[in-house]
Amino acid sequence: MKTFFLVLILLFTFCSKKDTFAQASFDRQVVDIGNIGLSITNVGTMGRPDVRNNPQGGPSMEYPIGSGVEHLFEAGLWIGALVEGQVAVSTASVDNPVGYTTGGSGFEFTGLGPIQKRSSLSNSENFSLDAVSHQDMLVSFTDEFTTVGNIPISEHTLPLNARVELETYAWNFSYADYFVIFNYHIINESNVAWDSVYIGIWSDLIVRNINVATDAGAAFFNKGGGGFIDSFFSIYAFDVEGDPGLTNSYGATQFLGMYWNDYFYHPSNQQPFIDDGLPAPEIKGNFWNFRAFDGTQLGAPANDVERYEKMRQGLDFSDQGLVELLQSPGNRTQLLSAGPLVRVEPGDTVNFVTSFVAARQLDTGGTTGPDKDTEFARTRLIENLGWARRTYNGEDVNENGVLDPGEDINDNGVLDRFILPEPPATPIVHVVPGSQKVTFYWDQEAEFSIDPLSKKMDFEGYRVYRSNIGDDFGVDLLGESKLIAQWDKPGNDVGFNNGFSSIRMDQPKYFEGDTTAYWYKFEVDGLLNGWQYMFIITSFDEGDDELGLPPLESSFVENSFRVTPGTKPNEDFPKREVGVYPNPYRTNAAWDGSSSRTKKLYFYNLPALCEIKIYTLSGDVIAVLNHEGDDYDGSGLGWYNNFGGQRSNRHFSGGEHAWDLLTDSRQSISQGIYLYSVRDRESGEIFRGKFTILN
Repeated sequence: MKTFFLVLILLFTFCSKKDTFAQASFDRQVVDIGNIGLSITNVGTMGRPDVRNNPQGGPSMEYPIGSGVEHLFEAGLWIGALVEGQVAVSTASVDNPVGYTTGGSGFEFTGLGPIQKRSSLSNSENFSLDAVSHQDMLVSFTDEFTTVGNIPISEHTLPLNARVELETYAWNFSYADYFVIFNYHIINESNVAWDSVYIGIWSDLIVRNINVATDAGAAFFNKGGGGFIDSFFSIYAFDVEGDPGLTNSYGATQFLGMYWNDYFYHPSNQQPFIDDGLPAPEIKGNFWNFRAFDGTQLGAPANDVERYEKMRQGLDFSDQGLVELLQSPGNRTQLLSAGPLVRVEPGDTVNFVTSFVAARQLDTGGTTGPDKDTEFARTRLIENLGWARRTYNGEDVNENGVLDPGEDINDNGVLDRFILPEPPATPIVHVVPGSQKVTFYWDQEAEFSIDPLSKKMDFEGYRVYRSNIGDDFGVDLLGESKLIAQWDKPGNDVGFNNGFSSIRMDQPKYFEGDTTAYWYKFEVDGLLNGWQYMFIITSFDEGDDELGLPPLESSFVENSFRVTPGTKPNEDFPKREVGVYPNPYRTNAAWDGSSSRTKKLYFYNLPALCEIKIYTLSGDVIAVLNHEGDDYDGSGLGWYNNFGGQRSNRHFSGGEHAWDLLTDSRQSISQGIYLYSVRDRESGEIFRGKFTILN
């Protein structure tokens, strides 16, 4: 009888808990406020596994954003524990050739709602006073369900009943736009304690350029190398021989810190644990060969017991042979884990914080393995990991989890994390492309910015950067852009001391439908029509010696503009004749991409609204282009799809239209003479001309 009532009590408790939460439909969002584009889901995974086969479907972990250089197949949270003596590991993702699948083995978390968004930027539609960063994502998921709807989750028989509340943080600052911080709160929602708990991030970091890679299947994934940076508790990966010269990038995961039972869990804070007779904090790193269930040191774990053992025992990265092996090409997944936490009682919460970081790999002249992955090559990675850690630490300068004297920067008596010094506000810019030139106008609000840490109005000046023609074909157009102009305050030891008189107007300029007052004007001439240039306009401050801060600069990403100079809309049509360039067009013009789908020639001196028809000499129409000058952004053209970045960031003059030399049926045209007509859709007048294609 006692057993009967016990079963009833347990059943009632179980059903009541099930009623507490409701499963939600699968949701995916992209963190893209900075220069890294990272996909996250409400089932606890990161990355977009089909990015190789569907490059236009959004980034997985792309850096620089718009470059096609991806760093991640998939990743997810792992929680391992002993529950009444039995090993239980709940995983958001595991080695799987296709990534997340509903009910798939190892995909054991279920979303509790759609992903919510917040932003600390006042001009964002998601602005919230509660926001931590420029782009917060709020995610809730749990492992307690053993089915997704009516679909059983394969092999998910011992859930920990863990509810996870995740917040991700990202910024667009030029010195912090390459990482995303993941702030997990993991709650034991079960009725029993978890013992010997480990928490980690499993990842399949893979660095390849999906715009140029031709490999398929395993050949796409088996070119990766990696390593472990113990000073930053970080696992990283790079491209050994997949797309040489077209990746030069690192992708990494990093442990930042953990709170458990009022202890700050971090290897730099071991003494409180030792004093209380607890295991000292440790961070373990693991690599294994993808789905190689062979029981070797680099064999993949096949079940919960083996997964728990991987979380418990890391690899020995002091073994030079292992280091060299990991730097050689292979298809390996990674695990970064922290623990053990001796006991997590029912209702207790563990706060686990990690980050995903990308960085440019500096050129060493090497091509593979150790020759490519050197301490020098990792310089930017170390810097970027440092900024991610500095952001998490906030006021906790010595990483002991305690607000020590002199650390309370904002004098609120609380240890604040996720704090970054702020550069001046990003200038609001209006772009006016013209023939062989572009004119920029911007506002003056940056000059009144106050840094939240120093409390100073520390604006110093403005900078303009520009790429060169042909830089589009590289992987980092932002990084290739060079400083072409700078103006800053006179009378100090920062910058050029050249003042602003050469660009500041006597009266502000306004544009129709825009209430912004533009006080500054800068014109760049000598440009080539039809070529795309990247321009970046930033503000910067004077730095702060007392806080050890160098001059900080506003967002490169937010204020980058892809400008294609060209003729303005033709207001004297058809008297002012329409033309084509280059004419004759020689196959593989200098600005063309490497494929038949990334060619272009331009029609110029077009009316603002017109129809362009292209004919063979026999009079057959092979292509029809509809031109709307105010809205033209190159969309639908293969060249701009590959090299033009986001549509909203493209700026055209309004009087030119590019054609990809493909018929309306998407066939390549042959060499010869072609005819065209341009009809003004407002006046009905028509202009006719011809151009030549040469091989």
